[in-house]
Amino acid sequence: MNTYDAIVIGAGVIGTSTAFHLAQLGARNVLLLDRKTVGEGTTSQSSGILRTHYSVQENVELAQLSWQTFNRFAEYVEDDEASCGLVKCGYMIWAPEGDKLEPLRASLKAQQEQGIPLQTLDPAQARELLPIARFDDAALISFEPEAGFADAYLVATSFARAARRRGVTVKEGVNVERLIIEHGRVVGVDTSAGRFLSGTVISTQNIWTPELAAWTGLTLPVRAERHTVLALEGPEPYTFNMPVFKDLASSGMLYGRSYGGTQMLVSEGVVGETLDSPDTEQGDVSLDAIVEIGAQVAERFPSYETAGLATSWTGVYDVTPDWNPVLGKLPGVEGLLTGFGFSGHGFKLSPAVGRILAQEALGLATDVSLAPYSIERFASGKLLVGKYGSGAVS
Repeated sequence: MNTYDAIVIGAGVIGTSTAFHLAQLGARNVLLLDRKTVGEGTTSQSSGILRTHYSVQENVELAQLSWQTFNRFAEYVEDDEASCGLVKCGYMIWAPEGDKLEPLRASLKAQQEQGIPLQTLDPAQARELLPIARFDDAALISFEPEAGFADAYLVATSFARAARRRGVTVKEGVNVERLIIEHGRVVGVDTSAGRFLSGTVISTQNIWTPELAAWTGLTLPVRAERHTVLALEGPEPYTFNMPVFKDLASSGMLYGRSYGGTQMLVSEGVVGETLDSPDTEQGDVSLDAIVEIGAQVAERFPSYETAGLATSWTGVYDVTPDWNPVLGKLPGVEGLLTGFGFSGHGFKLSPAVGRILAQEALGLATDVSLAPYSIERFASGKLLVGKYGSGAVS
């Protein structure tokens, strides 16, 4: 049978979450399609950091709901063998005197008002948690104990497995070639494996969202942007019990975490390299990038001035003009919904985003309002602009 209650395009962590939640909420016949395999695209490149800290308060709510899922993941997907690879080590963020200080203070105040437990640390307390770092220039240091990191690929494959158990059909290696639209309503998709029909299609195509724009004629503001990630082996180990960090004092707004229990995974949280076309293939990691990031790391972690490069890779973001996602229905095509433009923080939000996209598709009340995330915000000027400038800490 080639007719479905709903079709989801893209089996990354957002798409698998959406398919799982569609079935969980009662959709009986769901199809999930991916051009490659589950979790193989940008999901597999995620650094996996989990935090509720955002200067855009709408994101805080999504992150808070998602954390509740990650914190009891096996129970949530009803699979004792499922794991999200959670390491609950906490999240530390700091800012020096200057233009980041008051935005950080305001963001922390809003988080606390939303019921998120936070601690304000002095430099000595911060060094107890992250003894390889120096904090002499930090004017404000915050610690979120209920945070850490997990494995995005494990989450995507676990959502897909749980979706299959609930009757979702997952087809890998199937390329969607066209959206079928009749009289202003979606009726299905044409693919490399044939035609599949449904009056509800949810696109979670990430950096391939421009294909959706071509199929519909809609303007969908998104670009693919490549970022460099390094794993550094320092003379002092970065252990699993040391927190994830965000350094608003560094020029690249560095973020990092333990990698393998001894190394530091680190990257910049600012604008990266714009790609001319969607591409998840590994890009070149230049010596200049290694030197630039390494110098910033050494400023904060003095012993890492002599760190060696253990490995490196590149990850690709689907970036919107305000660095926040577009969620929900698209104008002019009834039955079509989308989730794109996560700009580096899709994994953190994926459980909640998948659930609210499924709720919207099924005509149910959504846990979080989709209105702030509508595509119309780019025309109205009601953008979701982060307080720290362009970057993935929105």
